Amino acid sequence: MNLDVLLPLALFALVSSITPGPNNLMLMASGANYGLRRSIPHMLGISAGFSVMMILTGLGLHQVFERFPVSYTLLKILSVAYLLYLAWRIATAAPIKERDAKGRPMTFLQAAAFQWVNPKAWAMALTSITVYIADNGTLLLVIGAVFFAIVNLPSVTLWTVMGQQMARFLTNPVRLRVFNWTMATLLVLSLYPLLQMG
Repeated sequence: MNLDVLLPLALFALVSSITPGPNNLMLMASGANYGLRRSIPHMLGISAGFSVMMILTGLGLHQVFERFPVSYTLLKILSVAYLLYLAWRIATAAPIKERDAKGRPMTFLQAAAFQWVNPKAWAMALTSITVYIADNGTLLLVIGAVFFAIVNLPSVTLWTVMGQQMARFLTNPVRLRVFNWTMATLLVLSLYPLLQMG
């Protein structure tokens, strides 16, 4: 295995997993609104879903965008629509005392499926494949996907715990509303790079 490729890929996985993006912002909101334990399926769904997406993309799915450019446009439209829907759900999350009755965190399957419309996940997968993996074979692709899953778990846990810790401050309904609307706004702003892409 070529360490000249593996080490930069590992660094890219760490940096891209821990920096803000739709997954991490939603997990911070989930941690604040539902706590760590109830957010675990969401966290695991992100790690598993991204790894599967990366492997399938590396095995040739990315060529669909090259052969059928309209599929990329359709993906952008779906991504924007779904992220706006999720931002609305975060913004309008029920107050803490009403959570059990009105709200629930994202499930494992929902979080895994979300990776397919998550612009940051696509950028991470395509960058990994084209810059680090393309000429190094399927074994590195699988190793890279597994490494992303391993690195991703502590990263998403950190964001969820940060949200959970903020919940102590968010017992006031007004502060919770401001936090949820701020997270929703940041989620919408995370669309900016996607909208700038051709």
